Amino acid sequence: MHRAQVLDLAPVTDLSAIVVGDIIRQAVAPVFLLSGIGAFLNVCASRLSRIVDRSRQVEPLLLGSRGPDHDRWLGEMHVLDKRMGLVSWAITLSVLSAVFTCLLVSLLFAASLTRFHFGTAIALLFIASMIAIGAAFAVFLVETRVGSRAVRVRSELLQHQADDQR
Repeated sequence: MHRAQVLDLAPVTDLSAIVVGDIIRQAVAPVFLLSGIGAFLNVCASRLSRIVDRSRQVEPLLLGSRGPDHDRWLGEMHVLDKRMGLVSWAITLSVLSAVFTCLLVSLLFAASLTRFHFGTAIALLFIASMIAIGAAFAVFLVETRVGSRAVRVRSELLQHQADDQR
């Protein structure tokens, strides 16, 4: 190792309030990204909760049904199961994006406090975070499409006429 490279690894000695303030300012932008990811995770968790609640409502109806009603409830359970899997994937990808963002913030601080050159790692973590959250959004879009297609009003209900027996 050359002498110049050893000097590059030495920690920053000037940790004045101004320097620390600049370091924090650099790390704030990814923290806003974490806030957005957290809001998206909240939406996903709420959606998952509603899907689970609906599956708990349908389960006794499925078990107590026969014939065409059984087939309809079974079909709904399959759709709910698929939706649960999709939302779980969206949550997993979102959390992965958040972990990458946390590592990014940590490396920003480490790079500011030392003479290590983390530029490539920081860029790769940001790219990985964006890919993960983008994939989470795409999976969430698929889940919403599956959910909206599953909620169709049966044609016999649309053609139903009320009896005038009063």
